[in-house]
Amino acid sequence: MAYETILYQVQDRILTITLNRPDKLNAFTPTMQHELIDAFDCADRDDSVRAVIVTGAGRAFCAGADLSVGAATFDRDARGTPLRRLPDGSIDYSDPQLRDGGGQVTLRIFKCLKPVIAAVNGPAVGIGATMQLAMDIRIASQDARFGFVFSQRGIVPEAASSWFLPRIVGIAQALEWCFTGRVFSAQEALTGRLVSQVVPAEQLLPTARALATEIAQKTSPVSVALTRQMMWRMLGADDPMEAHRIDSRGIYERGRSADVREGVVSFLEKREPQFSDTVSEHMPSYFPWWDEREYK
Repeated sequence: MAYETILYQVQDRILTITLNRPDKLNAFTPTMQHELIDAFDCADRDDSVRAVIVTGAGRAFCAGADLSVGAATFDRDARGTPLRRLPDGSIDYSDPQLRDGGGQVTLRIFKCLKPVIAAVNGPAVGIGATMQLAMDIRIASQDARFGFVFSQRGIVPEAASSWFLPRIVGIAQALEWCFTGRVFSAQEALTGRLVSQVVPAEQLLPTARALATEIAQKTSPVSVALTRQMMWRMLGADDPMEAHRIDSRGIYERGRSADVREGVVSFLEKREPQFSDTVSEHMPSYFPWWDEREYK
């Protein structure tokens, strides 16, 4: 697929997705929404992709939603979006047309089978900040700035960030940033545990690529895919027994795989492993183990 608002580049088993509207500070549009979802679909289908890096072109990561429509930017009725109504004339909130576009992106990233690294090169505001929350590791340039600015625009946090953000930084920090809506520095993001590293601008992509390369060269892709889903989904578990059930299945299924044999033998032989299992063919029979609840 030829993309208009992103770049899709695979090199050395690492996919780099670059938000590519630099003249608009990579502001988020419906086109970008659909293209990001498609890019993650492609990444999951491609066994040659072992890790994903997301960054921005130019001086910004993403300045948030494109506000060029003006006051009607977030008003579906004013923009003439056809929405389903109930017999009494009220909105049918189950209408897929009502879905938040940023949320559709973060939910797609949440389901991704490859590790996702955000390389935050500059301002990341609104959806530019919340889209990162479903990514696994966030590395920021010293030039990065973050803002959950929704309260200053009269709306609410989107992109499922009310689920992601408190789990990453804690409820008190999440509420402070969202209540004030202020834009804050990369150093504050590091102190608040939103990002794991802050590096000079020229070291941002090399740092992200070094981490992605370590994953691509030394790990089993199926093991990584399952680990990613296990960790994220157990954040919502009510009891550790839920994790124990999944762990037990994983140990059994993977324990008899070619990758585990190779992992053990290569360790004993003191050499780098050559894993042969692929995500497309060797995910365990119980995967996915969650109930799909599609928007109705």
